[in-house]
Amino acid sequence: MLIVQKGNHSQYLQYVLAGLSDLPSLQLPLFLVFLLIYLITLTGNLLILLLIFTDSHLHTPMYFFLGTLACLDMSYSSVTVPRMLFDLLRERKIISVPACITQTYFFLCFCGSEMAVLAVMSYDRYIAICRPLHYMQIMSWNVCVQFVSITLVFGAVHSLVHVVFLTKLTFCNPNDLQSFFCDLPQLLHVSCSDTFINVLLVFLLGILFGAVLLGITFYPYITISTTVLKIPSKHTRAKAFSTCSSHLTVVSIFYTTALFNYLRSNMNDHYAEDKVASVPVVFIVGIENYEN
Repeated sequence: MLIVQKGNHSQYLQYVLAGLSDLPSLQLPLFLVFLLIYLITLTGNLLILLLIFTDSHLHTPMYFFLGTLACLDMSYSSVTVPRMLFDLLRERKIISVPACITQTYFFLCFCGSEMAVLAVMSYDRYIAICRPLHYMQIMSWNVCVQFVSITLVFGAVHSLVHVVFLTKLTFCNPNDLQSFFCDLPQLLHVSCSDTFINVLLVFLLGILFGAVLLGITFYPYITISTTVLKIPSKHTRAKAFSTCSSHLTVVSIFYTTALFNYLRSNMNDHYAEDKVASVPVVFIVGIENYEN
């Protein structure tokens, strides 16, 4: 582990990722399990994209957003999982601070964009079910591209705010990073600087953007539920609810994990729970995408 003297502190240039388990006997089984899950995630999302591109019947706004979601799932999984798999095969899981901050930026960026895309998909389904006659007029391709562009910019800016303040910290705490990838809470725990502003940003941006996006995501379902219940055909009702249920499942897993991880970022005595809670957002959400 590289250490340099900076003022009265020894600043760490590298850290050790604790990983999911310290037991040597579990490293290979964990590698094989998560490699399989990662390959399933990539293959499934690539098949979704291939199907959308090749089937002209799927060239609709709903599948355009689903394709965007598939790209984001592959992106943030690829930011974290390959590194984790590599670390499972070696004894010392060392990562430099710049590489750690870079991984944090892209993970937050893609996750923030996914939150926004999930909100847009909720609005899209509201228009499709509640205003079907005006669907293509409202959800034109120009509008869809603008929506996706806004979600990507949102994710990039949201992540940049956190990372800019993160780079101002000094990392001199000798503790390992208690996770299998670099994330904001773990980096705050190993900083010897005052992290009040960083923790405040986690809460304020989480409440401001998280609550707004969560409201935008769930509010349309009030009207959707009312509309669907008025449909006389049981088959049509079941199909409509099935379309919405998979989307709500992904949203629930995503937001529950985010709340568990980030709103507890100033607490440092629940490392085991944090590791387990990070797994769904990295792996399971991508697999749940297939049901959309």
